[in-house]
Amino acid sequence: MREFLRIALERIGHEVAVAESPAAAKQIYDAREIDLVITDLKMPTGSGLDVLDGVKAANPQTQVIVVTAYATPETAIAAMKRGAYDYLTKPFKIDEIGVVVERALEKRALVRDNVVLRAELEARFRLDRMVAKAPAMLQLFELLRRVAPARTSVLVTGESGTGKEMVARALHSLAAKPRSDGPFIAVNCGAIPESLLESELFGHVKGAFTGADRDRPGLFSAASGGTLFLDEIGELSAATQVKLLRVLQERRVKRVGGTHEEEIDVRVVAATNRDLEAEVERGAFRRDLYYRLNVIHVYVPPLRARKEDIPLLAEHFLRKHAAALGRTVTSFEPDAMAALCDYDYPGNVRELENAIERAVTLEPGSRVARASLPPLAPSRAAAQAAPAAPSAIEVPSGGVDLEQMVGDYERAIITKALERAGGVRKEAARLLGITFRSLRYRLAKLGVAPEAEEGAADGE
Repeated sequence: MREFLRIALERIGHEVAVAESPAAAKQIYDAREIDLVITDLKMPTGSGLDVLDGVKAANPQTQVIVVTAYATPETAIAAMKRGAYDYLTKPFKIDEIGVVVERALEKRALVRDNVVLRAELEARFRLDRMVAKAPAMLQLFELLRRVAPARTSVLVTGESGTGKEMVARALHSLAAKPRSDGPFIAVNCGAIPESLLESELFGHVKGAFTGADRDRPGLFSAASGGTLFLDEIGELSAATQVKLLRVLQERRVKRVGGTHEEEIDVRVVAATNRDLEAEVERGAFRRDLYYRLNVIHVYVPPLRARKEDIPLLAEHFLRKHAAALGRTVTSFEPDAMAALCDYDYPGNVRELENAIERAVTLEPGSRVARASLPPLAPSRAAAQAAPAAPSAIEVPSGGVDLEQMVGDYERAIITKALERAGGVRKEAARLLGITFRSLRYRLAKLGVAPEAEEGAADGE
């Protein structure tokens, strides 16, 4: 039988080693990595279940097929519980075992790819490898370290392109095991039609609606044991907000059209570029859901508020895309780096990476020149003229309304500060050199708060 299987499997392209006993097999799988083991169950010098245990102890990723002429439900169950891929009964056809072998090797390849991908993700999202030196980002990293081990819900806010999903993935990879080994599932709540979103999140049963031809688990069930990242959470309809609140409170989910509730163990990380506090005040977002999501608030500052990170990020993206494109571009010309640092990046880190990828693609030399970068207008701060000197101010013969003039000037400065801070009131107060409470007072006095905060991500 050993020789028969060796010849048959070698004919279809596999490299095969044979062993006449569990001890001989152990010498093989201890000495090198084996993808698949086929073992008899009953042997003169040992049991196939002992071989199964030894193989799994040496390498849990190795797949094992148990073969026997004495099949019973008890032995089959025992083999599967101990990690066997499959269980075959003699006599079998060579085509049959060929199919099982191919499927087992496909699973082995998927497991190997998953291990490699997880290692790459862990390396990518380790905080000591995230590129930043701005104080605000270092504080953010410290917060992530402290928050990651808990199951607590986290709300990540910030402008588009600042890296909110990266923060969510970092929280997942830094979580305590086994959660960090569990699934990470991301869903953009604004990209799925409202009529389908409830089914996507919670699942549905067969016949729940037209086209529901089978039971289907939702993303909450799929993410059980891991993390569910709900991006653009501010796009949820009022009806879906109610159902999401219940799931977060009860830790149970009921499929659309179903009657049974399923327990879930999911950490929810939500993200938005809106000011959810303002959305709550105007009745567009449920207050109780906001508080349930906002147990821990992580604010990702815009790139223009941490310009000291631009050279680090630019060098990082240069190495990344030069390697990916097979180019020998290694550095930046001084005027190119100056242009990068003097730009405000309304698209944030995503826009910077796109600019570097373009430059690496177009640059004919080894150093990125200014001409290889996309057109980058000077930052708003640099482009804005300094306040007019008192000697330059004209007082018309008819006089002026001093209070109105000062009020208009104050309104313009505050509006510009809010714009530069991405609508984040705490950051705007810092730029203006005043306290957050003072800024709130001035906003109320000038009546500019609703307009200035529209769509903003509050840092409070």
